[in-house]
Amino acid sequence: MNIPNNLKYTKDHEWLLLKSDGEVLCGITDFAQKELGDIVYIDIETLGEMTEKEEVFGTVEAVKTVSDLFMPISGKVESLNEELESNPQLINQDPYEKGWIIKITDFDKSSLEELLSPEEYREQLGL
Repeated sequence: MNIPNNLKYTKDHEWLLLKSDGEVLCGITDFAQKELGDIVYIDIETLGEMTEKEEVFGTVEAVKTVSDLFMPISGKVESLNEELESNPQLINQDPYEKGWIIKITDFDKSSLEELLSPEEYREQLGL
């Protein structure tokens, strides 16, 4: 199971990366994509909107299920990874790089400290 040490995590299996430009990339973890199976569609309903922590910001559709995506921190859903529109399988192939889902701006950086560390996320998964 791939759990990069440079990311923050949520109990709902999202990951976040604080970029040097002050934006945050968000996606689902390797564990989540494996549980979902082959991803066929991503729907982001909150593009351009301020969204509160733990609110649903979109859905991910796999062959066997549809799952809600929960906002890991309060902030603006600035943009989505347009590559996913034509190739949602990028999430299965590379969940932490090419398979990122949204970019978040206008957030409180201190809220990142409330997220799980890689060690805490591993512990949650029983690893």
